[in-house]
Amino acid sequence: MIRGQEWLIVLLIVVLIFGARKLPELARSLGASAKEFRKGIEEGGKEAAAEQASDTSEVSDS
Repeated sequence: MIRGQEWLIVLLIVVLIFGARKLPELARSLGASAKEFRKGIEEGGKEAAAEQASDTSEVSDS
């Protein structure tokens, strides 16, 4: 598990790599990516549930 000092070191490395001006843009991009990922997971789960339900009904109909 990452603790306080380790987070500080990671943040310092990120600032050195991307620069302080790009951090807000990078954070927005990361947030949008996480939102899209969660949305995709939800949609995939709904599709899987619907497919499973249709497979179950086909077996019941037989």
